[in-house]
Amino acid sequence: MKKWLAPLLALSAAAAPAAAHEVWIERDGATPARIYLGEPAEAVPENGDPEFPKLKAPVLFAESRERPAPLVRRTNHIEAAIAAPGDVRLVDDNVFEPWAGEDGKLQGVVYHARAGRTETRHALDLEIVPLTAGGDSFAVLWQGSPVPGAKLTIIDPDRWAKATLADDKGVVTVPARGKGRYLLSTSHEVKGERILSGKSVASAVHVSTLTYVTP
Repeated sequence: MKKWLAPLLALSAAAAPAAAHEVWIERDGATPARIYLGEPAEAVPENGDPEFPKLKAPVLFAESRERPAPLVRRTNHIEAAIAAPGDVRLVDDNVFEPWAGEDGKLQGVVYHARAGRTETRHALDLEIVPLTAGGDSFAVLWQGSPVPGAKLTIIDPDRWAKATLADDKGVVTVPARGKGRYLLSTSHEVKGERILSGKSVASAVHVSTLTYVTP
């Protein structure tokens, strides 16, 4: 029997619509990248997740965030054409409106996503980075530094999901469970005032995903 788990976010499902949603990228070879908003352990609805309209203008890039790819909106995803094959990344801090946390202070969410495991460099604030190109071991990095004991969710090609913890160096090894697309997700809460969706928040929950295909 498959085990279905909600993504491990550091926020309350009752407090925010972001609690069960993630942003992720799917890409196969040199084809256009497809950006989704939804619950990755479930099939994407033909007309998109009910919250999909909130995903408006993610910044998707290959080499540099300063050179984002043009976007085309499709029925249930956003498409971005990238000329060269390789890893692609995105950032979006304007999906969900900030919400009141348990302490009454405003919280917001920042989404990060990556597709591919050919590069061992990091280019996102919160990123799941392969230790070796094409390898099955990954480090969870916050601004380049490891996140010891980071919580992750691993979703295999059959959408079987498992919660796990990184080690004291922020590293996790993903067991091979057949061919197809894998998705890893993690989150990291950062306290401190910043502006999200035009509002001042007291803390931000950063959510990051990585997808890759095992042939």
